[in-house]
Order: sequence, then structure tokens, then C-alpha cells
Amino acid sequence: MRPLLHPVLLAMLAGSALIGCSSEPQSAPQDNAEQISETERKARMRRDFQWTEARVKEKLAELIPDYTEADFERWDAAGLLEYQIIDGEKRYFNRAVSNLFYIDDAARDRRIEPKSWYYSIAPLYQVHPHHQAVMNNENTSKRIRITYELTVKPDVIPAEQTLRVWLPFPRAIPGQQTDIQLLSASPTDPLIANEQQLQRTAYFEQQTKAGEPTAFSISYEYTAHAIHNRIDAAQVTPLKDPAALAPYLGERAPHMVFNETLQALNERIVGDETNLYRIAQKLFAAVDDIPWASAREYSSIANISEYAATAGHADCGQQTLLLMTLMRMNGIPTRWQSGWEFSDGKFNTMHDWGWFYLEPYGWMPMDVTHGQLNTMDDALRWFYLGSLDAYRLTFNDDFSQPFFPAKQHTRSETVDSQRGEVEWELGNLYFDKWNYKMTWEVIE
Repeated sequence: MRPLLHPVLLAMLAGSALIGCSSEPQSAPQDNAEQISETERKARMRRDFQWTEARVKEKLAELIPDYTEADFERWDAAGLLEYQIIDGEKRYFNRAVSNLFYIDDAARDRRIEPKSWYYSIAPLYQVHPHHQAVMNNENTSKRIRITYELTVKPDVIPAEQTLRVWLPFPRAIPGQQTDIQLLSASPTDPLIANEQQLQRTAYFEQQTKAGEPTAFSISYEYTAHAIHNRIDAAQVTPLKDPAALAPYLGERAPHMVFNETLQALNERIVGDETNLYRIAQKLFAAVDDIPWASAREYSSIANISEYAATAGHADCGQQTLLLMTLMRMNGIPTRWQSGWEFSDGKFNTMHDWGWFYLEPYGWMPMDVTHGQLNTMDDALRWFYLGSLDAYRLTFNDDFSQPFFPAKQHTRSETVDSQRGEVEWELGNLYFDKWNYKMTWEVIE
């Protein structure tokens, strides 16, 4: 989570225009990416890009005491304030101002109370005793209790209509996530998809009532396990059976495409390196240098990996898809994983990460958003390229996968599955029609 693009990565991206972020799966990944209509895409873009230039300037003046018009012109020209031309009007991303302080450290330093704002991040993004405990092979497993609630707002559809709701639900993953126990659900007896479903859900139905919200909830416990691998570059060899790993090596349109932009970026990063682990390190470090910033909805982005490479910022899922794509271009198999992450404090958030495959080690986790830890200890610095902490809740072992039972209308989130999905007879209910809440606790 660095505030600035590293100078080396800036050089690598020269010529690219700024836009303005365990065990193997039980079945091979499939390309089931949903395509939303152009009308719906524009509607979603309008929700994400509501700010006018005047509103952006007003907010900047509020947060930066010595703000000037020249500041705005400079940041806008550099593409640090993300915008889109929608219906002929220049509209800024709703989080463009807050994202500026992640992207540009000079702007952040001028913000009111910059340190207390910027450094309120998760403990595990820095060197933490938990990392060392994992590396020492201590018992770091966590028994975690989850309550997840989704509430549809009153009167968003007529009364006495059936709401169909999918809440994300974890699947057992040997060595990573085990002993899943359902505690309660409301309505009772949800239909829980089987373990083969790579984006697993619990499905509910309930009738709406006039003037009342419609609530759904599920509570369960599971045990999360840390993963640790020590990788010796000298031991890494070419793949013994590339054909067996072919589903994890190829392109997956629209978000993992070996286009000219990414090919050029890959060549600049990798150079003449041939060792697959050293290549993975180079790619991991380069993507880690892309500043984290809040993302617009994935369903409105044509190619997420290319967006991450050219926008000047990326969130966890965008960084992960970019890294996965670049690794595959070099013959390193990759796959997706996502859910939520926690800490030993109060921190929690939706989060995406991935897995990569090296001989003779097999599948290993990677979390490029946590990135390289700030330490001179080389093994600890590269912790998140091969190892994973135990503060995870995994919902998805792939992206853009079908639900069970099948959704009749286009999903609100066409790539990931972390918040839930809602529909009724006449269509999908987008995120603005309902609220969600995740409550968690580590059980001693």
C-alpha cells in the first residue's frame, strides 16, 4: 500500500495513457464472465462517477488548507483525479478526491491530519508477530465466527413479491479453511451450494412486505489456517506437465488478455530473467508498486488487468488480475481466490488474492496488495509470495463463476462474490437497493 508509483514502474509504464486499481480447485476454471448491456453499464458508470468539477474542487479546498486552482489543474492533467466522459459531460469518480491521497504522497502530506488518516491500515500490512509465528511453524490457526446480514430497503419492489438472495458462503479447502459449521440462518433452511461450486453461496427466498425492510442473515464458524512455504530459486524447474495445468496458463477474456500493452510491460519488467521464481518476484514487486486506491465497480471495466496497468492505481482484485495475467504470460500457472480479511484488532475488509504454481513446490498463495513487507529479512520480506496469514475468510476459488441455483438476471458484481446478490421476478437489485454487514470474532 505505497503512496507513489515506484520510478522504475513509472518508466515501465511510459507510453501507456492514464485513464484518469492450498489445494487445487475441484474443477478446472471456466470462462463464465457475464456481459452487461451497454445501457446497464452506463447506468452503473453514472452511479460511480457523480462528482462535478465544482464538487471536486470544493472537497479539495476543504481537505487541503493551502489548496489552489493550479493544484487542481496539475492533478487533473496528470490523471490523478479519475474521470469519465459520460453523455458528453466530464464526471469524476465519487472517490477521486480520497484516492488522490493514496496516489500522491505530496498531496497526502498537505491534507488535514495526514498521518492519522493514512496510517490507519490493517496491522498485517506491516511486519507483525503473526508473520514470524507462521514462519516458525507455530500453531497460528484461528477459529472464527461469522454473522453476515443483508437487508433489502423498504418498498424497492412491490409488496408480496419474492426476493431471491445469494449470500456468500465458504467452502472447505484442505490446509487453509476447514471445519465449517452452520449455526443459524434467517429465513431458516437456506439452500447451500455444494463444495464443487467455486463461488459458493447460501440461497434464500422471502416475500416482501409494504413499508418494511426484508432481512436475510447467516451465522457460521470455521477454522482458518496459515500457509507457509520456503522457496529456493535454485530448486525451481520448468513445468513437468504443462498440459495438466493448461486451464491456469491461458488467456481468459475479457480480463486476462495478453495484449500489446501488457506484453510490453511484461518485457520491461522481466528482461532477460529465466528463473521462474525470480520472474515471479520481479512481477510481484512491480505490481506491488502500483498504489492501492478504491475501485469503481468491476462490471463497468472492459479489461481489469489492463486497467490496473494503466490507470495509475488499482485495488486488490485489479492488482491480482494483473499479476495473474503477467505470470501466465511467462508460463507460471495462476488462479484466483477472494473473500474477506481480518486482523487481531478490529480491521476487516473484502479482499482478493491469488495462487501461483512452481515446480517442485506446487500451488502457493500470493497477496500482492500486502506486497513486500518492510524488512531487511529477505524471507520475511517475501512472505506474501508463497505464504498466507490465518486471518482469512475464503468465499471464491475462481472469478466470474455461476451460482447455484442459477441467477436469472445479470449480477451486480460480475467478477467477484463477496457482498451477495439480490433479484426478483422483473430484474436484478443493484447495490444501492440493499445494505450488508459482516460481523466477526476470533473464538479463543
